[in-house]
Amino acid sequence: MAGVQSMGGSRRPPRKTETTARPEGGHRAAGGDAPAPVRQWPILLVLAGVALGLLVSQVNFRTGVVVVGGSVLFGGVLRAVVRNVGMLAVRSRFTDVVTYGVLGAGIVLLALTAMPDPVLDIPWMQDVMRFAVR
Repeated sequence: MAGVQSMGGSRRPPRKTETTARPEGGHRAAGGDAPAPVRQWPILLVLAGVALGLLVSQVNFRTGVVVVGGSVLFGGVLRAVVRNVGMLAVRSRFTDVVTYGVLGAGIVLLALTAMPDPVLDIPWMQDVMRFAVR
């Protein structure tokens, strides 16, 4: 085979990947001797908030969705402040905080502008809707 260079005599991938690093802060939030829910308390707290928001949305849509968005924003705050957040860490700290912040703020903003009787009135929103729904 012309042009194929063998490294180490085998073309198979290594059994153990050694070059992939965990996200900063991706270590357990509690020691290894603690039970699993305690080790992953940050993401469980955010998921509990989202579940609560979904339950509340069955009674009052706007309030429930604001709770969901607030839980995502709280996840961003946890990611920014707490050193080891376990599974709440997905990528770098900066990327996670920005992602959680944008998604949480977007969810809250959409909930506050939802019809009927929006809490926030964005003047150009009706023009956008009229253009999109034609």
